[in-house]
Amino acid sequence: MNMALSPPLVAKAGLVDFADAIALIEAAVVPLGIERVPIAAAAGRVLAEPLFARCDRPAAPVSAMDGYAVAAASLAPGAVLPVIGEARAGAGFAGMLQPGQAVRIFTGAPLPCGADRVVMQEDTTRDGDHVRIADAIGSARHIRAAASDFAAGALLLKAGTRLHAPAMVAAAAADMAHLHVHRRPRVAIIATGDEIVPPGQAHRRAESIPDSASHGAAAMAVCAGASIVRRAQGRDNLALLTAQAREALALAELVIVTGGASVGDHDLARPMFAAHGLELLFAKVAIKPGKPVWLGRARGRWVLGLPGNPTAALVTAALFLRPLLARLQGQATSAVLRWQRLPLAAPLPATGCRETFVRASGEADGLVPLAQQDSSAQAALARADWLIRCPPGQPALPAGTLVSALAF
Repeated sequence: MNMALSPPLVAKAGLVDFADAIALIEAAVVPLGIERVPIAAAAGRVLAEPLFARCDRPAAPVSAMDGYAVAAASLAPGAVLPVIGEARAGAGFAGMLQPGQAVRIFTGAPLPCGADRVVMQEDTTRDGDHVRIADAIGSARHIRAAASDFAAGALLLKAGTRLHAPAMVAAAAADMAHLHVHRRPRVAIIATGDEIVPPGQAHRRAESIPDSASHGAAAMAVCAGASIVRRAQGRDNLALLTAQAREALALAELVIVTGGASVGDHDLARPMFAAHGLELLFAKVAIKPGKPVWLGRARGRWVLGLPGNPTAALVTAALFLRPLLARLQGQATSAVLRWQRLPLAAPLPATGCRETFVRASGEADGLVPLAQQDSSAQAALARADWLIRCPPGQPALPAGTLVSALAF
């Protein structure tokens, strides 16, 4: 795997706050390599260089309406004009239109030579080879000028643009068959814990818990542009976990570990990478939920440790996994951490001494904090589409208060 050289880690010991953790990601994570792909394979990727138009659009004046192309100087209300031909998109009229003549024209067709106006078909009456112009047709010419959309050489998309559907339209309109994009981050996921089993098996044993956290993290990674190259289920055995870590590091630029992030005897998420030279960028963050989240590097690959509780895992994935993947794809962390000021549609309870991210649903009149905020809750998680950012010690807030929120 070709990877850009990463700077030495400048880690922060102890408990860091959220803003500091994001600043560390911004400074330490460098984009992956660049590849040239066909435009048909570029959707969802991130542009690695600016995209400039190769030609004018439209390339020539075209009709903005279905109707008749005419010479405006000789046009009189109620005039009856001979129709000498037809122009449609992709097949223009080859001759010269003279004053007092008309050419049947369709939207997007190039304007015939000699024409400088299009009369809408609603303002005409066709009778065989002639067309009668209505008595009142207004002053609009219904023509799109050459290069009225964009001119050759115009900057259409900046480097770092995610190629969502509207951006893909612009890229194709620029007449680009291939695009230079950042490589998709390859991600491996290891779910740890003896109690964790693949979904579909937990009903067989009361002590088992379906592995939901890693599936949420995987879905978020794919939506953020990553490719999942390995999924593994880890047991609370350091030797086995160390071997799984080695395999994951050989395949991926980013390894995500769910669970085992605390300090108990069976919390092995960090020890499993110790033999691979783990360097921590940060070890825990002063947030709720998700204080045990950590980020480091081993064998030149990034390793993100998410809590085992499903809600805490998904909240920290939104707050740290998305920015991490954005940086690997050439974007700033601000490209995905887009905080908005939105009103509360229901009261928000006071928060404690840590910066808190409250799950909320978006309603027509604002955000409604979910009643269930436990870090292990899963049913309520499906109703959460916003995270409300609350500073430490924030008092209770009434409905109508503007709060800082992130789409979840």
